[in-house]
Amino acid sequence: MTIQILGSGSGGPFQGRNFTAQLLRVEGEVYLIDCGEGTQHQLYRFRARYEKVKQLFISHLHGDHVFGLMGLITSFCLKNRTETLTLYGPPGLRQMVEVNSALAGVRYPYPLEVVEVDTEVHQKVFESTLVEVYTVPLAHRTPCTGWLFREKKRHPNMRSDKILEYQMDYASIRAVKSGADLVLADGRVIPNEELVIAPPPPASYAFCSDTAPSEHVAEWVKGVHTLYHEATFTNEHTEEAAISGHSTAAQAAEIARQAGVGKLLMGHFSARYKDLSVHLEEARAIFESSYAVEEGMVYEVRREGIIS
Repeated sequence: MTIQILGSGSGGPFQGRNFTAQLLRVEGEVYLIDCGEGTQHQLYRFRARYEKVKQLFISHLHGDHVFGLMGLITSFCLKNRTETLTLYGPPGLRQMVEVNSALAGVRYPYPLEVVEVDTEVHQKVFESTLVEVYTVPLAHRTPCTGWLFREKKRHPNMRSDKILEYQMDYASIRAVKSGADLVLADGRVIPNEELVIAPPPPASYAFCSDTAPSEHVAEWVKGVHTLYHEATFTNEHTEEAAISGHSTAAQAAEIARQAGVGKLLMGHFSARYKDLSVHLEEARAIFESSYAVEEGMVYEVRREGIIS
C-alpha cells in the first residue's frame, strides 16, 4: 500500500502547494482521496497513473477539497471511459454533481454513481477483494469525514519445496493455505507453519483532513500504520486553529501518539508558512515519526519514509 501526495496546501495555491488530493494504491487497485482544484494538473505533472481509479472519496464540500472534481470526471468522458466511477462523500455531493453537470450540459458515457455517507458515524462504506474503507467522523465547520483504508488479511504463500517434498495435490494446498495442517497417508501431521510463508500484516492508512483535534479520531484510527492528519497551523496560531476547526502540528502529533500509529504524515498547510521546519519541530517533540508531506512524493504506508 502506497500513498502519493498530489496537494498539501489549504486556502489557496500558495507557497508552491496545491489543494488537497491523494492517490492510494493497493496492488492493482487505485483510489483517489479528495479532489481539490488543479488535481488534474498534478496528476499530469507527476505522471501519476490514475486510469484504474474506480472509487473517489471526498471528505467534505469545501472548495479546496472538491473544486477539481467536475473537471476530472468530465475529462473521463473524453477518454472514452466505460467503467463505473463511484463517488463517496457527504450529503450534498450528489446535488453538486448533478447541478453542475446539467448546467454544463455534460452527458457521461460511463456509469457515474454517488454514495452519500453519514459523516457522524464510523462505519464501513466500501469493500473490495483487497481493502475495506471506513468513515472517520471529523470535527470541522461543515459535515466532514476522514477515510480509513484497511487491507484484508491475506492467505499465506505455500513453500514450493514442501509441495514437492510431500507431493501435495490441489485440494491439500487449498486446505493448508486456509490454515489446516497436512495429514500424510502414514498418519504423520505436518504443522501448518512449516508449510507456508506467512503474509505481511495487513497495512492500514487513515486520512484525516480537515478537523480540530479529536480523541474520538484517535480511537478510530488506533494502531494504523500511517496516519495523515492535517496540521494547518503551528502553536503560534492555536487560537485561529480552534476558531476555524483545524489543528496545529503539535495537536496532530498528539493524536498520533494517543492512537499509537506507525508514522504521521502532516499536510493541509496554511499559506502563511513557507518553511515547515517549525511544524516538524513541534510535532517531533511529541511524536518522533512525524513528517511534513512533499507533493509528488510516494510514501510506503507500512514502512518509514519516501519511495520516490
